[in-house]
Amino acid sequence: MKIKITELKKRLKEYDQKELIELIVMMFKANKEIQSFLSSKFLGDEAIEFLFKEARKKIENEFFPEKGDGKLRLAEAKKVISTFKKITNDEKRTVDLMLFYVEQGVEITNSFGDINEGFYTSMEKMFHEVAQECDRSEDLFQEFSTRLRNVVEAAEGTGWGFYEGLADSYFSIAWVYEEDE
Repeated sequence: MKIKITELKKRLKEYDQKELIELIVMMFKANKEIQSFLSSKFLGDEAIEFLFKEARKKIENEFFPEKGDGKLRLAEAKKVISTFKKITNDEKRTVDLMLFYVEQGVEITNSFGDINEGFYTSMEKMFHEVAQECDRSEDLFQEFSTRLRNVVEAAEGTGWGFYEGLADSYFSIAWVYEEDE
């Protein structure tokens, strides 16, 4: 059973400041996500940059760990991205992680050959989300335009319609055509 937000607010109003601080400290000690959330909230960009680098390394380890072969646990890598987004609410770095996920996917398929349909579908969906974010913001597109183009070009010649799926998403970005002019 889970407490509802209205009940939680009601109960929290009964606490004095000292009790609230004690409760937050207990939560901080008990949960890594809360530690990350509060660090990003109170320490700002320095903490967010640290969390970003940590997330990027976790994603990379799913594809290219320092030792052994990548496990390709795509759900784990995607969870890292969604947790980062939830904790920091940093749009640009979240899109960066999403694009990095696809870059890693393209690199692994180019290094080791054909994977499977589910793998390519996951990569295409993530790239499509990146393309949508870049279509909404010219600043984001300008930030990532070279990497976007490079990932599509690097996927050329892969199977399962992967290249075509990435190219379709890439060319759905309005700013692509303006850049070519």
